[in-house]
Amino acid sequence: MSAGRVLVAMSGGVDSSVAAALLVEQGYDVVGVTMKTFCYSDVPAHGRTCCGLDGIADARRVADRLGIPHYVFDVEEDFTRDVIDDFVREYAEGRTPNPCVRCNSNTKFRDLMRRARALGVDGIASGHYARIATDDAGRPCLLRGRDAAKDQTYFLWALPPELLPHLRFPLGELTKPEVRARARELGLITADKAESQEICFVPTGNYRDLLGQRLGARHEALSPGPFVDEDGRILGEHQGYAGFTVGQRRGLPGGFADPMFVIAVRPADRAVVIGPRSALERDRVSVDEVNWLSDPVRPGERVQVQLRHRAPAVDAVVLPEEDAALTLALETPQAAVTPGQSAVVFSGERVLGGGRIRGAARGAEVSA
Repeated sequence: MSAGRVLVAMSGGVDSSVAAALLVEQGYDVVGVTMKTFCYSDVPAHGRTCCGLDGIADARRVADRLGIPHYVFDVEEDFTRDVIDDFVREYAEGRTPNPCVRCNSNTKFRDLMRRARALGVDGIASGHYARIATDDAGRPCLLRGRDAAKDQTYFLWALPPELLPHLRFPLGELTKPEVRARARELGLITADKAESQEICFVPTGNYRDLLGQRLGARHEALSPGPFVDEDGRILGEHQGYAGFTVGQRRGLPGGFADPMFVIAVRPADRAVVIGPRSALERDRVSVDEVNWLSDPVRPGERVQVQLRHRAPAVDAVVLPEEDAALTLALETPQAAVTPGQSAVVFSGERVLGGGRIRGAARGAEVSA
């Protein structure tokens, strides 16, 4: 008997391919789906992206190998609204977005679940390195993947919590080498396929190309403005603040005794504030657009927070709400706390929730 019917998001990469294969082995009635997220005719290098035509073709070959049906869903309109437009708007406002979080919370899971239900499917799966478990109260919860080097829960904090009972992450207990080995055993065409490093809708690797198309070359975010220090002294000129993010070192004026870093981006006067590394450290973080996958945390509660994908989680204390949805005091100051990036809250391996970093500060006061 079938273990149930599940729809698998197949990008044409090795991870989603093995996820589908494992579910077939476990007795599920598997349906493979690849999402067409943008117009490929406008993207000459689309073949290198996870969502390009090559990815669709590889996903179909894997589905044929596994003996499962495969469909392509055109989600371009929703993806453009929820992911691309948000990406452009954030850069225009001087922040650094994380489009993978937006894609996961909207297109890849919420919208996919809606389509799955139309097909009579009540479960969806992907090749993310994460785990679903149940807590002591019997409620589903999201846990880090066993492979710390590949854990992807940083990108999953914004999942609609009501979806947790319907999610499957077959790779959660595996390492990347184990996944590739399994793909080779199964003779999957994706076994040794390189991972895509680009943002899928920016395959050239230069997001300013997209911003220029969407905003226009004369937009303030792409127009010249001053480099200034924290005291307001002008140190040079840049060609658009959208090309800079907090913590960046490349592309800054030289001639200083110490290396300089981007400390802040100020759209109001098109200024990029720069300073030494010591000026980057922050110990207060304000977070908006918060989404909880468990009971919301309370003031005084001790948690761990991850502020970058590759950064380790650090200890923090929840502060009384100020003018943000969540305010955290970091027990150890962190460099390059970047507005627009994600602050993901953990208790051990469990993802409690997260939100977008609105601002950070040194000392008792948090400001944008």
